[in-house]
Amino acid sequence: MHLDYLNPLLTHFEPVSLEEMNAVRLMNRIDTKYTTSIDLLPAILLSLQKDYRIQEITCRRNMPYETTYLDTEGRDMFMAHQNGRTVREKIRVRTYKDSGLTFLEVKNKNNKGRTDKKRILVSSLLNMREEGAEDFLQKYAWYSLSQLSGKLQNSFNRITLVNKQMTERLTIDTNVCFQDLLTGQQAAMDQVAIIELKRDGNHFSPVKEILHQMHVLPVSISKYCLGSVLTNPALKYNRFKPRIRKIEQIQNQITI
Repeated sequence: MHLDYLNPLLTHFEPVSLEEMNAVRLMNRIDTKYTTSIDLLPAILLSLQKDYRIQEITCRRNMPYETTYLDTEGRDMFMAHQNGRTVREKIRVRTYKDSGLTFLEVKNKNNKGRTDKKRILVSSLLNMREEGAEDFLQKYAWYSLSQLSGKLQNSFNRITLVNKQMTERLTIDTNVCFQDLLTGQQAAMDQVAIIELKRDGNHFSPVKEILHQMHVLPVSISKYCLGSVLTNPALKYNRFKPRIRKIEQIQNQITI
């Protein structure tokens, strides 16, 4: 689904360059996620304009991303989330389409709710073994490259905002699509926006108050787990049923 109607709202944000954004990388952070209908995005963006700047690359402000999630044959990382483990890991290869950069990324979540992300630049999923991926995973991940294979492909568009104090990032993902690499089954969440607040600590954040006023509440959600459940009926997903129901409710609403 095209979200061109958002473009006029995006032009009202003061831009921030990729180089400036590097100062707010927040590789060790607290993540807070929300899901809502794309119908609410105009009101949300309008409310954020005075407090946030927008990342701009080559004159674009709504960027395409592609991700391949890696997991073991038994989908250990998916099952850790399904089984309620607070300490868990995700490994992915993500391509930032506008910058042309691809990274192998490891995300570890600890029992304090903090997420630590490490990444290494690679040319592609196919070539990363020759580009230091094995050593990188040995240093930062629980699994070796030989234990992993691609399980889920994911694409989306992302708006990235940063507060004017340069202490937090806010991402808004739309046009979220999945394809399971085993079943070949596809799923799309074209009516759903996934919003994620990334910050170092629990300081005041304007967006939390704005979303609360709009009755958009925090939710624990993982694109990898959500996409896996939507595209692979064989997977156990009891823990994710409430999230799936919420996504289905949003997806079935009348839209713009």
